[in-house]
Amino acid sequence: MPYDATRMADWQIAEEAEKFMPTPDQWRDRLCLEKDEVIPYGKVCKLDFLKIINRLKNRQDGKYIEVTAITPTPLGEGKTTTTVGLLEGLGKRRKNVGGCVRQPSGGPTMNIKGTAAGGGNALLIPMTEFSMGLTGDINDLMNAHNLAMVALNSRMQHEANYDDAELARRNLRRLNIDPKRVEMGWIIDFCAQGLRNIVMGIGGKMDGFMMSSKFSIAGSSEIMAILAIVRDLKDLRERLGNIIVAYDKKGNPVTTSDLEVAGAMCAWMSNTINPTLISTVEYQPCMVHAGPFANIAVGQSSIIADRIGLKMFDYHVTESGFGADIGFEKFWNVKCRLSGLIPNVSVVTATIRALKMHGGGPRVVPGRPLAEEYRQENLKLLEKGIPNLLHHIATVKKAGSQAGSLHQCFRHRYERRDCHGAPVC
Repeated sequence: MPYDATRMADWQIAEEAEKFMPTPDQWRDRLCLEKDEVIPYGKVCKLDFLKIINRLKNRQDGKYIEVTAITPTPLGEGKTTTTVGLLEGLGKRRKNVGGCVRQPSGGPTMNIKGTAAGGGNALLIPMTEFSMGLTGDINDLMNAHNLAMVALNSRMQHEANYDDAELARRNLRRLNIDPKRVEMGWIIDFCAQGLRNIVMGIGGKMDGFMMSSKFSIAGSSEIMAILAIVRDLKDLRERLGNIIVAYDKKGNPVTTSDLEVAGAMCAWMSNTINPTLISTVEYQPCMVHAGPFANIAVGQSSIIADRIGLKMFDYHVTESGFGADIGFEKFWNVKCRLSGLIPNVSVVTATIRALKMHGGGPRVVPGRPLAEEYRQENLKLLEKGIPNLLHHIATVKKAGSQAGSLHQCFRHRYERRDCHGAPVC
């Protein structure tokens, strides 16, 4: 039953809805899943991707619905609210519907931007757990990423302390890493400006290699982008091994495979390949998987979740980050090309507030009251912002006009294979 969103805050709506949220066992029965395909994690559960996709591989895909938006304000633009609203609306019409959204980052969440769980009656639950790590994917990702940095700095320490003969006795070859060309840094899931640029390894000979380094936020990790685009565990292992962490003094790339740490990174990531299943406040299923940022990375939830969602549901709803000129472009030109999946429809989200801002309205700042122009009618600002909406609609329409030829490319990509058995386009 809908809650009174004019009277109740999001957390109050979530608190009431969570009293009757389906349990992992109830989800298993509702979604017709096998017992070993559902992995319980307290209130929520993970879905065993490999088991589900293998069992349902011959089932016809459902309809693929993508949600994008005009360029968002700093408060977001409501893509998740629209996504959840579609799930609830189709569910109300007794359609077999599900979806997938990205895992929210702790940085923006704790820095006032919000939960990324939608809002009002178009809300995902359990809301608090959703905003604070759920089943630990981001934690596992941080361990995998930072393990590569531990291996890199340890290798640089060994090469500084020992000659080639001693390295050989330790089954190591000299990589000759250039300390001024280290591309990778550490990650933490907060906006920690004081850690953006650091000096590490201060101390004695056995306290690491002293060098400049940095911290970034977890959502910006290359591993997070990899999780969004891999098709299976084998693909994940291969891509993790190709990450360039630094360059040697001759300019050659040094990868995680060179550091012999890619397998251990994949071990940390082995559980993250399974999407987490949560719920709308009206109890439609929604997966959460991957959370790369759209302004610096691919900005999509995972191909893996889309693959099983299209097998499990007659209608599968996903969303792309940021506006159509960034998020949808990457959805279409990166995610769709790698997955071979083409959306049946794309929904463009727009609000009066955002159109006014893009029409020249005052700055919008998270945590501060909105300016008067956004709280009262102002048709002049609105009219000036309309070209922003038209630009994003044109982006989506252009992709739609390419769908036929791109579908042919996808079909050949997975039908034709080279002499090594790899698909070619």
